[in-house]
Amino acid sequence: MFSLIKFQVHIVVLLVLLILLIESRVIFPNVPEIIDRESLLPDDFMIEDMVELENQDPEVLPNLYQGDIALNNEIFNQLRVGLRWDTFPKKRWENRTIPYAISPLYEPEDMITIMTAIRTLTRMTCLKFPKWNGKDKDFLLIWPIKYPKGCWSFVGKVGGPQILSLQPPDQTGPNCLGGEGRAIHEILHAVGIFHEQSRNDRDRFVKVVWDNIIPAYKGNFEKQSLENTTYSFEYDYKSIMHYGQSYFAKEKGKLTLVPKMKGEKLGQRKSLSQTDCLKVNELYGCLDNIKTAKKYYTLCRILGI
Repeated sequence: MFSLIKFQVHIVVLLVLLILLIESRVIFPNVPEIIDRESLLPDDFMIEDMVELENQDPEVLPNLYQGDIALNNEIFNQLRVGLRWDTFPKKRWENRTIPYAISPLYEPEDMITIMTAIRTLTRMTCLKFPKWNGKDKDFLLIWPIKYPKGCWSFVGKVGGPQILSLQPPDQTGPNCLGGEGRAIHEILHAVGIFHEQSRNDRDRFVKVVWDNIIPAYKGNFEKQSLENTTYSFEYDYKSIMHYGQSYFAKEKGKLTLVPKMKGEKLGQRKSLSQTDCLKVNELYGCLDNIKTAKKYYTLCRILGI
């Protein structure tokens, strides 16, 4: 009986989603299925040294900066500043608002996964994610790009239709949409958050096993400069923005990152940690007002992992 009710609820959700998609249909800008990977990397990124990646996480497969970050020269040279976006306020989304559009190429269940990730961010932060109205110049365009396929995003607002790629499930596995976690990870990049292990002080908390890293990808483990690392929050092993323990490993099962504190596990792709939640709220001024700060501190504590 319970299984039947659960099935009926799932069907109703799918029907409602399809109706919403039909009623709110917008004209999408022309987006190529294939994008030149070189246009998503800074000039001094050594593409010729790349090797084919196998048995790697879908955040690693795109072969971009640190695996899943698309960076043009301006961002690479000026904006590798972790959370210190006070220096470059134009890279934050105005009015804490990030319009978005989801490609109609996704299956209904994958759209639900993406929308669940967006609802989670809306619930835990003061950011607003309205559906793109077809008029706003700057908006997040969530699209299953075929090349480079995988999970990837720009960091911060870059202007115009800003692509965020989430590879849907296929015969090889769930890829970027086995749950809402990877969608949250990439959206947080678009919000303006870098990887946790790129903090300047990371060597106090994790050991990089350089010998286990594919040589061409050792640059993906570089740190932010001292002045560009925020110390408002402690290093977060549980961050949804932290590399896993075997990212860019030479062989399956080899560790590339090892926590220096016993019992700690590196990263997760379930939801925002308490610290992730606070970082976003601080970045967008949600903690500046005493009243709203209390609200979001409470939400982060209760809902954060």
